[in-house]
Amino acid sequence: MERRPNIVFIQNDHQAYYHWDWDEKNRPKRPNFEKLASEGAKFTNAYCASPLCGPTRRTMLTGLYAHTHGQYHNYTDPEYVHEVYLDTLTENGYQNYYFGKWHAGPGAAGEHGCEGYSYTDYGNPYQSKEYKEYMKKHNLPEAVHRIDKCFYVKGISDRGDWDGMEEGKPYQCKANWCGEHAIGVTTTPKETHESFFLAGMACEKLEEIAKSGDERPFSLRVDFWGPHQPHFPTQEFLDMYPDFHIEKYGNHDDTLEGKPRTYHRERNVPLGENDILIQPSTMPWEEWEILIRYCFAHQTMIDAAGGMILNKLKELGLDENTLIIWTTDHGDGLACHGGHFDKGSYMCEEVLRIPFAMKWKGVIPAGQVRDELISTIDFPVTLLDAAGMKFTRNQVDGQSILPLVTGKPVKWREDLMSETQGHGYGEDVMARVIRYKNWKYVITKDDLEELYDLEKDVFELHNLAENSEFQNVLEDMRARLAKWQRETGDPFKMR
Repeated sequence: MERRPNIVFIQNDHQAYYHWDWDEKNRPKRPNFEKLASEGAKFTNAYCASPLCGPTRRTMLTGLYAHTHGQYHNYTDPEYVHEVYLDTLTENGYQNYYFGKWHAGPGAAGEHGCEGYSYTDYGNPYQSKEYKEYMKKHNLPEAVHRIDKCFYVKGISDRGDWDGMEEGKPYQCKANWCGEHAIGVTTTPKETHESFFLAGMACEKLEEIAKSGDERPFSLRVDFWGPHQPHFPTQEFLDMYPDFHIEKYGNHDDTLEGKPRTYHRERNVPLGENDILIQPSTMPWEEWEILIRYCFAHQTMIDAAGGMILNKLKELGLDENTLIIWTTDHGDGLACHGGHFDKGSYMCEEVLRIPFAMKWKGVIPAGQVRDELISTIDFPVTLLDAAGMKFTRNQVDGQSILPLVTGKPVKWREDLMSETQGHGYGEDVMARVIRYKNWKYVITKDDLEELYDLEKDVFELHNLAENSEFQNVLEDMRARLAKWQRETGDPFKMR
């Protein structure tokens, strides 16, 4: 019997990708991700099923949309009643290891057959005993960050979660979660940053596996907290973007005409007032360039940490029969559509489109750049397929991507749905999206419909839903959405 492959799944969190990654002049430097992609396959039309951590992270465990698995928001935590791919791997003889952020409902990876390091909810690695022990073991200080700019966030800053965060001052996060809306520099060695801490633990585990001689296949998953804000790269990575200048983002000055109300919400002060985005932006583009520089440097830092894991696999000879996937849970709305700092419940490409690359030496031919529509609903199905398994306890919404990249015949989807039930925290918004060819349709309940031609309007500035010339397209997209809702058991009526 052919030996089942090892599985390595690397996941970033909240990554600014569209349309930054298409800018040849100034784009995030991600050499390790791009090397992995060149050795396997990269998808340019990968989407999250929902643009929020909790819903899409549970989707990546179950292969189900949020309207089925029930994790609508970050804080709605229904019990797990559907099959989780990690449990299935464990039950079928895999050694399962998980390091990093969970944020996918109750419990953590340990409840699904995994050894390693994860805590329930969002978490703060810098306050965990494992982090403190790791720093002590390696004679490293605990991370300290210099705050260069921070925002007041209504409903969060009020609670005192990030007390002590003051521009120009050193800072250590003492709260139970570490999603500060801030930029700055990690002034301690890069190894003290959460990304290198996780990568270091993962590499130590790989060394243990290699030394053990255990012939069982393993699954290793590493979920970084970044490049979600706060953007605290070390100076080394910030210096990779000297004299940084980037042209104003294509929809930064969007007037939001023809957009649903969700685009107008902005909690970060002074960008918004009373939760409403101030337009034009209260910050000149030169200040946005500074934010983007730190964001890009943070991405490069995460890329370097992920590269540590890839290099360790190769060094130990563990990459020979190993499927490697590197992706992100959802996008980021930084600087888009009027000047947002964070993501929101608006369903633009910036928050929905994600990077995705995969490699399986000797199985996936190298150098593929593919444009099929894939989604986070597909990722767990793909992982089990690689291991010769399927979800058997319940029906799933995703398909395995492997036939696409291995040249096997497969009838692939021609359209794709994403959804949101809102971000919660006082914002319960329901919206659905359909992508088909060059078209994108969005419907926000009790609000506007949107229709965009993404070939001609990559920044989604011209809503064609009210244009009589495109009513046939609009009707077709409505029908496609209705079909997806029927087939996936979506109980929510949008019109």
